[in-house]
Amino acid sequence: MPVGAPSRHVAEYRERGYAVVRGVFDKAEIAAMAAAFDREYATGLAHGRSFRHGNLHYRLARDAALGLIVRLAQWPSYHDPVLHRFRNDPRMFDILEPLIGRDIKQIINQLHWKPPGAAMVDFAFHQDVRFRRPRAAYRNLIGSYVQTGIAVDAHSRASGAMRILPCSQTLGELSFAGHRRVADTAASEHQLLDLNLDPSKLVDLDLAPGDVALWNTFTVHGSGPNITSGERRFYLNGYVRAADCDRGEWAFRDGKPCDLGPPELVHYEELRSRPEPHYVDD
Repeated sequence: MPVGAPSRHVAEYRERGYAVVRGVFDKAEIAAMAAAFDREYATGLAHGRSFRHGNLHYRLARDAALGLIVRLAQWPSYHDPVLHRFRNDPRMFDILEPLIGRDIKQIINQLHWKPPGAAMVDFAFHQDVRFRRPRAAYRNLIGSYVQTGIAVDAHSRASGAMRILPCSQTLGELSFAGHRRVADTAASEHQLLDLNLDPSKLVDLDLAPGDVALWNTFTVHGSGPNITSGERRFYLNGYVRAADCDRGEWAFRDGKPCDLGPPELVHYEELRSRPEPHYVDD
């Protein structure tokens, strides 16, 4: 989407709780992101276990089919200039500005991998609102928060694309029972039936490389395994109207991209008391 393009995604997002903007990034840009993903995967895997250094976090898991894998990386943009460049690209601002304004913070910066054949890469059905803790730090949740994902590879049902329940952002916060974690838990339709939600209304979020998806913090979504022979990589960046959040890193001030300095408090509660590099048990 060219800078300054009409905001045709806005009505869809507000009505359905999600939207897709096609062809935002070109082949060369996606190739640069893919190379950054590969570098980060190798770095994370070299640690041999989950690792944290301030907000930077690599979450590893022992997959039943493939052995040790990297599930996700949080805030690699502190050290990777390619990933940093795309987190506050002007085209991302053009997508966000009609929804949450010109002063925007960022609370999510994540790389998600679904290696082909991995057995433990599902995400159970959930709403992102469950992760907005402590709740007092986050205000106007329905209107101030936009989650985005840049498709680095083609996303389809077979490769583990997101499955979204349209218009579910209107239902408020739901109580998903029967699972303790979202990651590594199967996206079972029984989770929806238990809440009197209709699984037949689910939409598979088919994306081409370079497409940008966006969804509401109350939108119900999940995803299954990657049963194709190719990669399924997704670059997630979550944004918030700055006035409605006490946490996060600045992404745009009055529409201008912001660099990252010393880490600010986002989700890692021990950022000030334990900022040093260390291994963790996830």
